[in-house]
Amino acid sequence: MKYSHEEILAACAKMCKNTLMETLDIEFIEVGEDFLTAKMPVTPRVHQPDGVLHGGAMVALAESVGSAASFIFLDGKHFYIRGIEISANHIKSIASGEVFAKAQFLHKGRTTQVWDIKITDAEGSLISAVKLTTIALPKK
Repeated sequence: MKYSHEEILAACAKMCKNTLMETLDIEFIEVGEDFLTAKMPVTPRVHQPDGVLHGGAMVALAESVGSAASFIFLDGKHFYIRGIEISANHIKSIASGEVFAKAQFLHKGRTTQVWDIKITDAEGSLISAVKLTTIALPKK
């Protein structure tokens, strides 16, 4: 990585301004050589009608962290990153606190990337298991 972890997290925060990530209060909190982690508060803003975290909010969190990781690890200055397929298995419900999404490569190709994204609660219990495929499209 040619940028410091702090510089990468600051760049992620900057690109989230006025986006869905800001609306959902998603914050990128940790980056390593092969992963990116974000967190999202679980409040009534992201609940389904019966008071637990909405599956769609978890999928939005997962796609946000996976796409941001592709942007970071593939040098997004030269590519547009787009999610092209996502699947989620919601394992456990949660009504309050925070959830954490950690994206790690399953496949790092020049054109397509496959991400394993685990969403956990503060105690590390698995809430959702997500697989995301992204595509890197060259900027002209």
